[in-house]
Amino acid sequence: MAHTAKADIALDLGTLGRLLRRDGIDVAGELTATRVGLGQSNLTYLVEDRAGDRWIVRRPPRGHLLASAHDVLREYRILEALSGTGVPVPRTVAAYRDDRLAETAVVVMEYVSGLVVDRMEVAWSLDNGTRAAIGPSLARTLAEVHRADIDAVGLGELASRAPYAARQLKRWSRQWAESRTGDLPRLDALTELLRRRMPEQTEVTLVHGDFHLRNVILTPDGGAVSAVLDWELGTLGDPLADLGSFLAYWPEAGDGPTQLFAASALPGFASRAELADAYLEASGRARADLDYWHAFGLWKIAIIAEGVLRRALDEPRNAAEGGPATREAVSMAVERAWAVAEGAGLTA
Repeated sequence: MAHTAKADIALDLGTLGRLLRRDGIDVAGELTATRVGLGQSNLTYLVEDRAGDRWIVRRPPRGHLLASAHDVLREYRILEALSGTGVPVPRTVAAYRDDRLAETAVVVMEYVSGLVVDRMEVAWSLDNGTRAAIGPSLARTLAEVHRADIDAVGLGELASRAPYAARQLKRWSRQWAESRTGDLPRLDALTELLRRRMPEQTEVTLVHGDFHLRNVILTPDGGAVSAVLDWELGTLGDPLADLGSFLAYWPEAGDGPTQLFAASALPGFASRAELADAYLEASGRARADLDYWHAFGLWKIAIIAEGVLRRALDEPRNAAEGGPATREAVSMAVERAWAVAEGAGLTA
């Protein structure tokens, strides 16, 4: 768990305590906060009162933000809508826009205890049975996300229902143009390939947009998913896009260097093929177009990494523990995407 000096907490904790009390939340004494998680996007804090009660508080990073990025209020809306469904999510507590608290929106949610596999030492500490259970549990949970009735839970107007691939290509190409720190012709060529090979969309579901091992809380004794976190990229679209991104974030033995978090490459963890099989069995969907979305997921990872690098260069305090992404990580993701595309015959 990452720690940040009190001076670097981008919230006024006195104001937060007053707002929570105003809204009927029992807050004992002064609040303290610690930055947690290894995410490089929204700033996340574990906030605790003197009685030991805990909350998770999230806000966008400091500095200039790209349009539509880091939308914690959108995330809050999704969490509220999914409460009571089969999708495990933290309970929402409050959302604020108050200049005394921060110069941006701030959301508060319950603290969910459990196992977070966000460091290699945590992954190494797990027995093989727990390692083997985690991947299929995530895959089945992702199927549950896509099972949510978007109209019934009030998310039918969350985003456009126009073809998802075209929307995503437009959005992430714009993010690349606005955050790039240099030229990368291989990424530009990959973008054109993905445009040429866009699949036809046959259904629309809720899409998490950033589903991977570090964005879930697990039960310590069995690897089941207790909570799905980080919904800021949540939208409506093609469910296989989520599965493709999940596979993109899941290195396995034999991949070689990726600069991605590689816990899943340890002995005992499921392979990408096993994840795909678990998801397809749970969801009843076919495998068609999955390779496209796997390559697309790697392309998006490269652009996200570039954005993280840009934000850290612009404002070093935004970087989480371990530092920001590197230019090498961006290039590695692009080359892995090309390998997936070529292996699937998408370049023919």
